[in-house]
Amino acid sequence: MEVRNCKSCGRLFNYLSGTPICPSCAHKLDLKFEEVKEYVYDHPGVGMQEVSEVMEVPIPQIKQWIREERLSFAEDSMIGLECERCGVTIKTGRYCKECKDKLAKGLNELYPEEKPVIQRKKETREKERMRFIDPSSIRNNL
Repeated sequence: MEVRNCKSCGRLFNYLSGTPICPSCAHKLDLKFEEVKEYVYDHPGVGMQEVSEVMEVPIPQIKQWIREERLSFAEDSMIGLECERCGVTIKTGRYCKECKDKLAKGLNELYPEEKPVIQRKKETREKERMRFIDPSSIRNNL
């Protein structure tokens, strides 16, 4: 754990991972995200510039929420991002469906499925088995 200055307000905080902002600013950002999400839901054909101006949120922040797949716009919306691999326009995420499939296939080929190990039953020999003598049977035979 390290101490850092918040990227948003400048206060010191204990940084663990992720975006270098303090818990207070992170909470404010989450509240702002909920407001933006409601606005986009209520106005399906809205553009990114309009959302930025009305909700007072920078466009890079809106793009980050879209890339994280936290925010998505209607299919008929003007908003679109480029796939990071092939450049096709997408509505949310980092990659288009085709590129996601190619990446997943490549990973599957990298780590092929292991063949199930067939376990054979151990052959136990009668002579090698441990035996127990029942004490009551000894008394009856005496």
